[in-house]
Amino acid sequence: MMRYRTITILVLAALMGAMSPGRVEAATPRPQYVADFKARQAALSHGDLFSVFDSTMTAAERSDMEFLYAYMPTCDIADYPGTFFLSQVRAARHARSVVGWAVPDDVYRHFVLPVRVNNENLDTFRSAMQGELLERVRGKSLYDAVLEVNHWCHEKVNYQPSDARTSSPLATVRTSWGRCGEESTLLVAALRAVCIPARQVYTPRWAHTDDNHAWVEAWVDGKWLFMGACEPEPVLNLGWFNAPASRGMLMHTKVFGQYAGPEVVMSRTPYYTEINVTGNYAPTAPMTVTVTDAHGRPLQGARVEFRIYNYAEFFPVAGLITAADGRVSFTAGLGDMLVIAAKADRLGWARVRFGQQSSATIALTHRVGDRVEEDIDIIPPAEHANMPPVTAAQRAENTRRMAAEDSVRAIYRATFRQGTDSARALMGADAAAYVAKAEGNWPTILHFLQGAQATVRLPRAMALLSTLTDKDLRDVAPAVLTDAMNHTADTAQVAHVLAPRVADEQLVPYRAALRAMAAPVLGKGWGSPVATLDYCRKHIALTADPVAAGTYTSPLGVWRSRVADERSMAVFFVALCRTQGIPAWVDPVTGRTYYEWGGRRVQVEWGSDGSATPVSSRLRLHFGAKPHLAAPEYYTHYTLSRWGGQDLFTLLNYDDARQCQALLDGSAPVPQGYYLLTTGTRLASGSVRAHISLFPVGPQPAEATIVLPDAGTAVSVIGSFDSESRFTDAATGRASSVLLSAGRGYYVVGFLGVGQEPTNHALRDIAQRASQLEVWGRRILLLFPTVEDYAKYLASPIPGLPSTVQWGIDTGGIIAADLSVRMKQPAATPLPRFIIGDTFNRVVFESHGYTIGLGDQLLKTIHGL
Repeated sequence: MMRYRTITILVLAALMGAMSPGRVEAATPRPQYVADFKARQAALSHGDLFSVFDSTMTAAERSDMEFLYAYMPTCDIADYPGTFFLSQVRAARHARSVVGWAVPDDVYRHFVLPVRVNNENLDTFRSAMQGELLERVRGKSLYDAVLEVNHWCHEKVNYQPSDARTSSPLATVRTSWGRCGEESTLLVAALRAVCIPARQVYTPRWAHTDDNHAWVEAWVDGKWLFMGACEPEPVLNLGWFNAPASRGMLMHTKVFGQYAGPEVVMSRTPYYTEINVTGNYAPTAPMTVTVTDAHGRPLQGARVEFRIYNYAEFFPVAGLITAADGRVSFTAGLGDMLVIAAKADRLGWARVRFGQQSSATIALTHRVGDRVEEDIDIIPPAEHANMPPVTAAQRAENTRRMAAEDSVRAIYRATFRQGTDSARALMGADAAAYVAKAEGNWPTILHFLQGAQATVRLPRAMALLSTLTDKDLRDVAPAVLTDAMNHTADTAQVAHVLAPRVADEQLVPYRAALRAMAAPVLGKGWGSPVATLDYCRKHIALTADPVAAGTYTSPLGVWRSRVADERSMAVFFVALCRTQGIPAWVDPVTGRTYYEWGGRRVQVEWGSDGSATPVSSRLRLHFGAKPHLAAPEYYTHYTLSRWGGQDLFTLLNYDDARQCQALLDGSAPVPQGYYLLTTGTRLASGSVRAHISLFPVGPQPAEATIVLPDAGTAVSVIGSFDSESRFTDAATGRASSVLLSAGRGYYVVGFLGVGQEPTNHALRDIAQRASQLEVWGRRILLLFPTVEDYAKYLASPIPGLPSTVQWGIDTGGIIAADLSVRMKQPAATPLPRFIIGDTFNRVVFESHGYTIGLGDQLLKTIHGL
C-alpha cells in the first residue's frame, strides 16, 4: 500500500467496523445504548436531526436506529438524512432474513448494521448491490460465501495506489480500482450487505519497512478469519501479507459502540472501543511505562505516545494518559518503538524493546525549547509467518477465476474510452485529459465541460477542474461542479474562491444553499470575513468529537447542527468565505486557516479573540552530500514535526518537492515553535539507524542539520523501485511485472545495452558467480529496451548465466526511466544498470556503467541481507 499523509492510517482506522475475535459476547444492554441515544439527541438539539424517529418503523428497526444514532460520528448525523440510515437498516434486516447462516444479535449489531467502515463518503452500496451479492452467495456455506464475496470484489476492483481520502464503495466500483484502504472498505461493505459480519484491520505502520496496510476479517461461525481485500485466495487466513504481518508491531481495529471483549483495549471513547488484535498475526508482549518528574516522582496525567519508525518519522500509533501511579501499559509485537512522554512543558523519551523488557521509566528531564540530539537504533520483529495449506487444484481454480474476473473488469474499463474520444473531438486534448482521469466518472466531467462550452465558459470550467485531485475527478457529483461554477463570479480567484475543495472533506454543493441561509443571518456583515469569523465563534459550538478525526462535517452539516470539530469548523469558515467571494484556504502543510482581506493574508486562530496575524519564521536545513545521495528526500530520509496539536509532535506534510527544497535553501516559512527533526537510514534487514534533533524556531531564522546515520558495513536502503513495473516476457511475448516474475522478496534487475563492452563484462561477471547466485535462488531479471536488441543479443549470447535469469523487454525504456527518477539519477545514466530490490520497493544495491567484479558486488550485498 502506498504512503499517504494528512489523514494517517491511525485516522483511517479510527472509524468503526470492528469487534474482537473469539468468543461471542452478550449483546450491549438495551438500557445503555438507549440512554446513550437520548444523551446524543439532547446534545444535538439544533437542526431537527432526529426527525426520522417520528416516522413509522418496527420495534426492531427503531432499536437498530437508536443503536446507530447513539454511536455514529456527529458528521453522519448532520450530513445524511435519517431516511438514508433507515433504508440501510431495512436492507440489513432483509439480508439477515434470507441468508442461510445465523448471526448473534451482538455480532450483527456491531459488524453488520453499521454503514460506515472508514472515513469514506457514505452511499447506498448496501441496498444498490445487495441483490447481486445475495445471488452470488445463495446456497453457500458461510465460509464459502466469504470467499465468493471477495471474488465479486476482485471482479469489480483491483489495486492501484491513490491519495489519502477514501472513496465510497460505489465510487470505487465505478473507478474499478483503489488503494488497500478503499479495497478493504469495499469488501467490508459487500460482506455486510449479505449479513456477513466484517471489520477492517490496519497496521498503521509496518516496522520492518516503510508503508502500511489494511485488510479484512470476517466472522465465520464464531471465529474471525482474514483475507486480502479484492485479492481472493483459495482459502481464508491467507494473503500476501502473512509474512509482513508476522513482523508487525501493531494491528488494530475499532468497535462501533461500547464493547467489553477479551482483547487488550487500547482506548475508549463515548462512540467506539479501540482494540489490539496484533496477537492474531504475530507474537506480542506487554510493556509498562512509568513516567516521572526529574526527581523520580510518578506523574499522573502525562501523555505517553508509542511511535514506530516509518517514512523517516516516528509515527504515533497509540497515545495513552498515565494513571495516578504514573503508569500506562501497551502490548505490541516483539520489536522496538520510541516512546515519548510529556506533561505541560516537560518531556522525555526512551527506546523500548517489546519482548526483551517488560517495563521502562521515562523521566521528564527536558523542557520544551531545549536543543537535544540523539542517535536511536531500531530493530523490528523477526518473521514468523504461518501459512495455511493450499492444494494444487485449489490454486489452479483460483487462478482461473481471477483471470476471468480480470477480463470482466477489463471489458468494463474499455468503455471509458468513449468519453475521452468524445471530449477530444469536441473540445481538444486538454478537456480529454480531464475526462480520461475521471475513469468511470467520465460522463460527469464530459457533460460538465460540454455545458460550459455551450455557454462559452469552457476555460473557466477547466480552471475549476484544475483545482481538483484525480480522485475528485473520479467521484465528484455533477451538482458540486455546477454549484461552484454558477454561484461564483467569473472574476473570482480560482485556487481560493472558485475551488470546491478546502481540505479532505466530502464535496457537497454548498454555495447556493449557504447563500440562501447565511446571507439573511449575517445581514450587513455579508461580505466581511471579520463578521463571518465572529458568527462562527459565537454560533458554532466547537467540540472534540472523538470520531471526527477521520471525517469532516460538511459545510451544510455544520450549518444544520451548529456543531463542529476544529477541522470541520475551518472548512465551514472557508466555504462560507468563498460563498461570499472572499479568498480563504487551509494550509496543506500546517493545517492553519487563512483568509485574504485588503491585500493582506490573515491567519485565523480558533478559540482566540480576534484575528491573529501570522507568527512565522524561516528555517534552513543543512545536509552534506553522500555518494549515493546528493540531496535528501522528505519522507524517505527526513521529516519535520512541530510541538502541539492532537499529538505531542505533529508532522508537517511537505508533499511538494518545491516546499522541501525551500527547507534546504533557507526560504521555507515555518510557524515559530518547537521542532522534532527525524532522520534515518533503513537497513535491508528492516532495522533503522535513526537520529532525532529537537530545536526551537523563534522570530529569527533558524538552522538545523540533517544527520543521516551511516549504515556502516550493513546493507542499507538507498532508493526505491516500483516492483509492479510491467515489461514483456521475452520468451512468451506476454505482459508481466517484476512482482509477478520474482514473487515476494529480493530480486536483481539489470538494464542492458546490446553489443556494448560494459554489458558484456557485467554478464560475464555474473556468469562467473552463477552457482552462488543459483544457491541464492532469487530471480535475476535482465531487460533490453527493444525486441530487436534482444534478438541481436541472442545472436551472440553470454554462456553460463544462472538458471534464475529471466529475459524481458522494457519497451521504450520506461522502467529504466522511472528508476532514474526514483534514484535521482540522470535520464542518460549509462548502461548496464543493475539493482537489487525487493517487493516492498526498496533498493539496496545499484551499479551502472563499466564495472569490474559485478558478480562479487552482488553477492556481497546478498550476503548482507
